[in-house]
Amino acid sequence: MNVGIIGATGYGGLELIRFLHTHPEIEKLDLFTSSDEGNKFSNKYTHLMNIYDEPLLKIEPDRLSEYDVIFTSTPSGVSSQLLPSLIDKGPKLIDLSGDFRLKDPLQYEQWYKKTPAPIEAIQKSVYGLTEWNEAEIQKADIVANPGCYPTAVLLSLLPLLKENLIDVKHLIIDAKSGISGAGNKPSQMTHFSETNENTAIYKLHQHQHIPEIEQAINLFANQTSPITFTTHLVPMTRGILATSYAPVNEGVTEKHLIDALQVTYANHPFVRIIKEANKFETNQVYGSNYCDIHVKVDPRTNRATVVSVIDNLVKGAAGQAIQNMNVQFNLDQTTGLKHVPLFI
Repeated sequence: MNVGIIGATGYGGLELIRFLHTHPEIEKLDLFTSSDEGNKFSNKYTHLMNIYDEPLLKIEPDRLSEYDVIFTSTPSGVSSQLLPSLIDKGPKLIDLSGDFRLKDPLQYEQWYKKTPAPIEAIQKSVYGLTEWNEAEIQKADIVANPGCYPTAVLLSLLPLLKENLIDVKHLIIDAKSGISGAGNKPSQMTHFSETNENTAIYKLHQHQHIPEIEQAINLFANQTSPITFTTHLVPMTRGILATSYAPVNEGVTEKHLIDALQVTYANHPFVRIIKEANKFETNQVYGSNYCDIHVKVDPRTNRATVVSVIDNLVKGAAGQAIQNMNVQFNLDQTTGLKHVPLFI
């Protein structure tokens, strides 16, 4: 396959390059830019010297239609303007930004503070939570790759919500992310002096992933209720740890929760259910496409604690995008993604 990446200079784009470079079905990989046309990519990122020394290409919509797959790893508001003209023109489109995730354009305006994509393009997009939407992804021309937080949250909660094992009305989700989730554009929020030895809560009740999580819970678990979702920035580069709390419904035990998770993901190689864990950490999935899930029920409070960890740049971005590409082209989902986590 011939593949193009728009937004290759960001962290998500770099991870796409890392995985696609060894993907056995990729014959050609081209990188596109809006500002560094003609510059050799390895001059910007020395770790890619002798691996990817090609010059960055100018974004030309007519040329993009010649590819089998186009990945867009751009800030929100870019792909909504670029991709609609490519729909049904040949390439499979996989968008890593948030521009096609929300089906309601008014919600997008409210939460992203940007102009939404044309409604026709939004309606054609398919939500790319691979383990839950494989059939639709397989026939989609445009896939909206889920956000990093929603990936960790939804994979851990959907089996329990779908089987009505926990109470969605009292669901509280507490999530923590490494700094790379904010992208590579410098800001005061990601400044070393303000993130080192510091933990911050941010976008309190305003995070754009709130409506995405609620929409997916409705779509896949047929549950409609607003959620409480809080996000924290912690002083590490990669990783998300999402901890969710909810009362278990009458008659539900910890075994019911574990069984629901194990049955749901029995044939999904990138979701691992960890039954016993004295320590549960982001390092166990670092650099990989795994999502690990652990659940416990406190008999004193009758409340479940559901914990999941992912690498926000892999399962939360590039890895899941490639997993979706594999589905679209009828490849084994693990193709090009069999990387062992980098524990240390």
